[in-house]
Amino acid sequence: MGKLEDIRKTILLNAPIEKVWRAVATAEGIEAWWMPNTFKPVLGYEFVLKAGQYGDSPCKVSEIDPPHRLSFNWGKDWNLAFELKEANGKTEFTLIHSGWDSEKKTEFGQPHTLIRGVMDKGWENLVSLNLSKHVDTDE
Repeated sequence: MGKLEDIRKTILLNAPIEKVWRAVATAEGIEAWWMPNTFKPVLGYEFVLKAGQYGDSPCKVSEIDPPHRLSFNWGKDWNLAFELKEANGKTEFTLIHSGWDSEKKTEFGQPHTLIRGVMDKGWENLVSLNLSKHVDTDE
């Protein structure tokens, strides 16, 4: 019991690192593939993810290293990190969603053990379909 494995999604995107960085480190970019937000790429900046029926989720930028890494604390337990590596004109993108704990529940009373599986599938679609489509230079 206790700590659960981080969710990790890695994909090779057909776009230069600067384009992927704009997609994951600007409010407009994040909204285009994920959800509306008030993000600003400033260390310590507090912003919200506008999560529809779940309301606004409070977040705070915890690390920023353009164009290679951005992370932020999300809600009361989670951290989300985006890692980018240049790969011959393309970009290797890794999403890391950490802070999972079998003893904890979300702000909505849902056990992490249940929501982790839901989020894992959701991230798969968001990264491999939405983000990929948003930055793909061939489309």
